[in-house]
Amino acid sequence: MDQPQRPEPILNAPWPALLVAAAVIIPHLLLQGASQEVIYSLALVPREFWEGRWTGAVTMLFVHGGWIHAIMNAAFGLAFGAPVSRVLGLNVRGGGIFCLFYLVCGVIAGVGFAAIHPEGMSPVVGASGAIAGLMGAAARTMDSAPGQLGPMFGPRVISLGLGWLVVNLVLAVTGSLLTMGAGGVAWEAHLIGFAVGVLLIGPFARWAGPSAQIADPH
Repeated sequence: MDQPQRPEPILNAPWPALLVAAAVIIPHLLLQGASQEVIYSLALVPREFWEGRWTGAVTMLFVHGGWIHAIMNAAFGLAFGAPVSRVLGLNVRGGGIFCLFYLVCGVIAGVGFAAIHPEGMSPVVGASGAIAGLMGAAARTMDSAPGQLGPMFGPRVISLGLGWLVVNLVLAVTGSLLTMGAGGVAWEAHLIGFAVGVLLIGPFARWAGPSAQIADPH
């Protein structure tokens, strides 16, 4: 008799996906008790970004507003990072390209948010834009054989994208409730990150070389 398949243990997840989770949890641990000034210096502040403080577009990815925020991003990073890392390859080269892809998605999502709110002075933190990029990239693996990329506008990409749009429209209305009044949710960055992930995983997979498989680049 066939044995039922068991869920993959977390420690068997590909090492690049584990690295994403660590990049969320470890900095959050280290920043426990940090002053508001330190958090502000690491956050993305749209107006200050356009005035030349560009580092926030990167450092914001390693700062989270609380344990719920950090744990959710780490969990989604593991879930969506696993198929993406398998597409890009699990050797050192593939892992490096995976990390760069993650950073690019996060930075573009943050800069996109800053472009939408150029005068904004509220600090933005979190890796949600980068995680959304992994989600968009992972969606392209759902319409193909394992380890391959499916079409950019495949049915799973469209359905997951529409679902993500609805979720973020709800967040746009209820975000302050979910953060218990601590601030809103940068939902626009989530949508930008998803779109960037869908668009850029193809070029990054081709850059990764023979270990990456693309079923249909269109």
